[in-house]
Amino acid sequence: MDAHAWDERYAATGLVWSATPNQLVAAEVGALAPGRALDLACGEGRNALWLAARGWRVTAVDFSRVALDKAEALQQRHPEPLDVTWVHADALTWDAGSTTYDLALLAYLQLSADDRRTAVRRAFLTLRPGGTFFLVAHDSTNLTEGTGGPSDPTVLFTAEEVLADLDGERFEVERAERVAREVAEPGSHRHTGDGTRTAWDAVVRLVCT
Repeated sequence: MDAHAWDERYAATGLVWSATPNQLVAAEVGALAPGRALDLACGEGRNALWLAARGWRVTAVDFSRVALDKAEALQQRHPEPLDVTWVHADALTWDAGSTTYDLALLAYLQLSADDRRTAVRRAFLTLRPGGTFFLVAHDSTNLTEGTGGPSDPTVLFTAEEVLADLDGERFEVERAERVAREVAEPGSHRHTGDGTRTAWDAVVRLVCT
């Protein structure tokens, strides 16, 4: 999908995603000391706003103007000032310049293999030594074994493929694997004991060395 298609999707409803952070983002980076963070392809800003509420200075980049407008509206409704700079740009071409980051985040970016490699490397190369790279995405196996997510196999991938995208770079692997994520059945309510289904995500956490 191009920027226009995403604009249409974001404009068609309230929030496409929840206003709360992705559960794996919260679990994996919640303990990091706040610093400067990059949220590349931030969508409606749920992870960027969560990071900012925890004291991070966030640069949030997305090519959908509609998504960024919704993110800024959420920021304005927050009870405390949040340090987020919203940038309308494509993850494949945006240039951080001389700015370096303590955290580079990519959450559910849906790109073909060549474009994904470009985005992954661009995000990683913004990190200072000791900075954390964190990616979560729909795993390739989710199409046949999981639930939800894209039906196009060309935008699905594995943690191992992300590591290959960064071949030649220096980093320590803290986590790179397929992870189960439980999601509620459509129309179900957790408090009533209704069932859940399993989605499969690719999770990669690296430290730049």
